[in-house]
Amino acid sequence: MNPTPLILTDIEGTTSSIAFVKDVLFPYARERMPGFVAEHRAQPEVRRWLDAVAMELGGACDDRAIAETLRGWIDQDRKHTALKALQGMLWREGYARGDFKAHFYADAARALRAWHAAGRRVAVYSSGSVAAQKLFFGYSEHGDLSPLVSAWFDTEIGGKREPASYARIASSLAPNPSGIMFLSDILAELDAARDAGLATVLIDRREDYPQPRTGAATNGHLRVTSFADIP
Repeated sequence: MNPTPLILTDIEGTTSSIAFVKDVLFPYARERMPGFVAEHRAQPEVRRWLDAVAMELGGACDDRAIAETLRGWIDQDRKHTALKALQGMLWREGYARGDFKAHFYADAARALRAWHAAGRRVAVYSSGSVAAQKLFFGYSEHGDLSPLVSAWFDTEIGGKREPASYARIASSLAPNPSGIMFLSDILAELDAARDAGLATVLIDRREDYPQPRTGAATNGHLRVTSFADIP
């Protein structure tokens, strides 16, 4: 594989454990969502997303019903932009209070720093909102990693399993999609990125995927178990 000047990376299951998101961030948001909505519902940035949820529910519902809907979406792991935005605001308070720090695999943190030091650009594309991504990197257990990232993308640019999303990202980052290497643990995302012309690497960590995905299970994507093994 030829050297690639720009890295586009997923977060959950790639730079960081799936367990942290599932066992720490989601339960934290679920428990505190009603109180957060009640306290901040008059703020414009919160009201915008609460109204978006209300419209999806038919337009006639109060904020308590919206909060319960959001809790249900958390249970379903629904990739809804309004939910992601509100979770990001809620997590911002938790990070600032020191209630938790974001998990990062040590090999990922080392690679991000090495790439940045070598002049290689790094961008992030995750289903979590851009605000949540910046918090994740900014409050990591390896320190503030956010200065290592030059661009951030979430599902407002499109779904992660849609080739068009990667085409849009590529057009904003590089003159040629093949100059971007996308890292993810999700095969459907990698397939979509490859269809858009990006180079791809499957991150197959034992901590997140006890059963190795090898051979035909990689669907033709380069497979590594650590950032240290990315060429």
